Amino acid sequence: MTTETRAEADPINEQQLNELVETSLVDLGATVHAALAVIGDELNLYTTLDDAGPLTSTEVAEKTDTAERYVREWLRSQAAGGYVTYDPETDRYDLSPEQAYVLANRESPVFMPGAFQLVTSVAKIEPDLTEAFRTGEGIGWHEHDEDVFHGTERFFGPSYGAFLLDWIEALDGVDPALKVGGRIADIGCGHGAPTIRMAEAYPDSRVVGIDYHEASIAVARERAEAANVADRVDFEVATAREYNGTDYDLVTMFNCFHDMGDPVGVAAHVRETLTDDGAWMIVEPYAEDDVEDNLTPFGRLAYAISTVACTPNSLSQDVGYGLGAQAGEEQTRDVVTEGGFTRFRRAAETPTSLVFEAKP
Repeated sequence: MTTETRAEADPINEQQLNELVETSLVDLGATVHAALAVIGDELNLYTTLDDAGPLTSTEVAEKTDTAERYVREWLRSQAAGGYVTYDPETDRYDLSPEQAYVLANRESPVFMPGAFQLVTSVAKIEPDLTEAFRTGEGIGWHEHDEDVFHGTERFFGPSYGAFLLDWIEALDGVDPALKVGGRIADIGCGHGAPTIRMAEAYPDSRVVGIDYHEASIAVARERAEAANVADRVDFEVATAREYNGTDYDLVTMFNCFHDMGDPVGVAAHVRETLTDDGAWMIVEPYAEDDVEDNLTPFGRLAYAISTVACTPNSLSQDVGYGLGAQAGEEQTRDVVTEGGFTRFRRAAETPTSLVFEAKP
């Protein structure tokens, strides 16, 4: 008796086969490109092109004190991917304004090298993740490579800087309260980028950044000192279910609520720590409610990051809810209201973020 595999039994559609092979080749190139983008950022290859381009590979190497033969191959790979502009008549490379905004401007809300740093670093847990697939055990945020934390700060920090104040102004009554001196708790603050931004924007308010990862809190304190806001910012090592303080006018969570092991318990604790008319701002990755509507390039990225970082972190904690980074509005509302909130709405959005407001 012989057995046939599915591929052997079913006829092959040559067009679909070729399309999938082409997709795989694109993905392979993108996978290698991620590491090269990190190198380009680390060695200031992008910023050199932006500052002094158009340049030959020799000129780029001289200005960055790097080896020309490596730089030449790097430039060609970047040009093939559309990240660098090449002029065959002069054999010179440059960045267009759009390329510079994405790759060289570190304050840009769409600065991407930080994201490449994040994804190349998070992949380092692949052996542990493979075992977690077998056992169902979780992997905590603190178990990742250190560059994951720095990449997260560099990727999300500029976008928070660009949109954060607009998001707060979209909340009901929060901006006026903070201008006259309110209280803010930023949960899952990491290195403190949004925490510090709020302290700068509302100098009469008191802000506390909270994260269970002690090493991140240490960096956040350094960042606050450097930004000259340490006099009005405190940082606390604590979990989202157990942080201290009450009577907050605003509690914020930036792209971390779905990482919580017990999001219902977290919601209940947030409600206890808010003032009666306070607001909880929850920023989550953009997602529709139905899976099929998230099968997009951004949805693919979000599901992938959720698989290697967000869901494992949730599964490593008590309850292990595993909400996931593409939960969407409906499921997020269900969890928040189960935690005791009576009002929930979408206050703002961007192509990559949903901003929810929850009120007691």
